[in-house]
Amino acid sequence: MQSDTTRSVALLGSTGSIGTQSLDVIARTPGLFRVAALAAGGGRVDLLARQAAEFGPDVVAVADASALPALREALAARGVTAKVLAGPEGVAEAAAWPSDVVLNGVTGALGLTSTLAALEAGRVLALANKESLIVGGPLVKRLAKPGQLIPVDSEHSALAQCLWAAGPSGADASAVRRLVVTASGGPFRGRSRAELADVTPEQALAHPTWSMGPVITVNSATLVNKGLEVIEAHLLFDIGFDRIDVVVHPQSIVHSMVEFVDGSTVAQASPPDMRLPIALALGWPGRVRDAAPAVDWTRAGVWTFEPLDDEAFPAVELARHVGSEGGTAPAVYNAANEVCVDAFLAGRLPFLGIVDTVAAVVSEHTVTGADTVDEVLGADEWARIRARELTATA
Repeated sequence: MQSDTTRSVALLGSTGSIGTQSLDVIARTPGLFRVAALAAGGGRVDLLARQAAEFGPDVVAVADASALPALREALAARGVTAKVLAGPEGVAEAAAWPSDVVLNGVTGALGLTSTLAALEAGRVLALANKESLIVGGPLVKRLAKPGQLIPVDSEHSALAQCLWAAGPSGADASAVRRLVVTASGGPFRGRSRAELADVTPEQALAHPTWSMGPVITVNSATLVNKGLEVIEAHLLFDIGFDRIDVVVHPQSIVHSMVEFVDGSTVAQASPPDMRLPIALALGWPGRVRDAAPAVDWTRAGVWTFEPLDDEAFPAVELARHVGSEGGTAPAVYNAANEVCVDAFLAGRLPFLGIVDTVAAVVSEHTVTGADTVDEVLGADEWARIRARELTATA
């Protein structure tokens, strides 16, 4: 990436996995980026204060208002004089803060208001918070202008790169036969449904490839994460669900592929390192030199691809169903899953009960439009309440 000016960044979810890796990219490329705003949930106040002291943002926000006194104290101890904001509205204000690009790495549906705030402010949005697109798809799509929404998920970054690499045909949806989203298969690849009955939280949190937060790691074990990615791919690239496939690729080198109608397939390959899609999103449309290691083509290696076992991992097919239903259905799928993951990690729900309970909540929901934030949040709240009821009796 060559630039005569420094690009300013508002980073939401700065203390999480995506946030810390984003700051690593920024720290290792002096002069390319400047941190204009930092925002986090509030569970790691000391880390947020250390980040603010190192990167000197104009504003620091914390979603949990009860963490505000501790944040102020920690910032003062480090001599940070940035403006301090609190609550979800404070994070949304940070999202709209003057900047060249907003990277939304907030976990869960809480990222929706920040996504909308960034888009309404006209910022380029680097989206790592897939839930906000899935939950508020119609709202986000309506606000996003061409080129304003840049995916950060490794799979969607790969799909975007494959489409860009195809030239004019990549911009023509009729030239695309299918999108192929790859999945590592998680820690339980190859197991039957019966063999998943006694999975423990510790086992589910031991992902073989990626280092992520607990919710995303469990989602990767159930493949709910891949289901969410199928919905996200549909929304980002306007490709029908019947033209989006999932294949298991344990090596996690090929991050996704696009097959065109002439039989050609374009794939994006790189070692599993989130700094590459993060750097691409921050520097888009340019590339950041040496953002992450490249594939070493001088060493022998084997890449394998396997079909997805929908019986053992039904989350993807369920996601196709809710995605096709549209409206509030994806919000219900996402919200119920977040509650079920919490119940599983707390020992109140078996591993197989996560997706089974999500399916039960989805089946009870009457789908409506998702044209306002209130409609989306109302469906989200209903799903959480119902999922809590079901997990309490599990």
